[in-house]
Amino acid sequence: MNDSAAPIGIVTVTYSPGEYLTRFLDSVPGATDRGAVVVMADNGSTDGAPEAAEAKYSFAELLHTGGNIGYGAGMDRGIDTLRARRAAGEIDDEFVVIVNPDVVFHPGAVDELIAAAERHPRAGAVGPLIHEVDGSVYPSARAVPTLVSGIGHALLGKVWKDNPFSRRYRDDADMTRERTSGWLSGSCQLLRWDAFDAIGGFDERYFMYMEDMDLGDRLARSGRENIFTPAAEITHAQGHSASAHPEITVPAHHESAYRFQADRLDARWQAPVRWVLWAGLKVRCAVALWSAQRALRTGQAERN
Repeated sequence: MNDSAAPIGIVTVTYSPGEYLTRFLDSVPGATDRGAVVVMADNGSTDGAPEAAEAKYSFAELLHTGGNIGYGAGMDRGIDTLRARRAAGEIDDEFVVIVNPDVVFHPGAVDELIAAAERHPRAGAVGPLIHEVDGSVYPSARAVPTLVSGIGHALLGKVWKDNPFSRRYRDDADMTRERTSGWLSGSCQLLRWDAFDAIGGFDERYFMYMEDMDLGDRLARSGRENIFTPAAEITHAQGHSASAHPEITVPAHHESAYRFQADRLDARWQAPVRWVLWAGLKVRCAVALWSAQRALRTGQAERN
């Protein structure tokens, strides 16, 4: 541990994370020379994994949020628990890390995020290069979608993956250099405490999906930057549970998409646009849910 710097605070939101949580916590000591304090904000796990982790790892502590309150709200609660430690000088007072429990840090990843933030004094958030489990790179640094590009991506993304709307949405032409991005994947970000507090943290109206896009957009609107750095690397086993519960995840995704755009189209004269957007997303949600449930049934039948 680097004795000249306080440990970094890390928050993860858990919901029956299983063996992924152990892999994540095993990777924490190698991610930073500063040491770390990890808060597990638990949204109602039933698998016992967070309790077992708290008993096993001296740097991890468990916070029960009281139920499945959503990702952003869980993160806010976890960060709130670190404030007293920050005030007492027990953890770093400039940066805090938010991360999913199905992430594995590569060696030195957190220290590289801190180094990037120090190179960019206006950075409110810094995100790493994200590897999928199969080794491919996830396009984690993206442009904030406009209404037109968002609709184009929603309508064409599944049938024409390289359409211009999806390309603009992903903004993934270059994942090899450090750069400013519209927003960063919420699976792992280093945040500046003061920037996060200045915008009021996460918007807890988002239950799941797009709360990271909203956070990044609000940081940018406040004059801060979202910085992507490939010097920091993680592996993320994303989507391992979401696909099993389309009845929850598909409506949540569409509700978040509507909320994001409606908040930015809030003028009275834009009401007709909001109505059309709401109706279109309702139709798309029904189609997507039918397709996801059909695929799930087909997969189960094949396994049987």
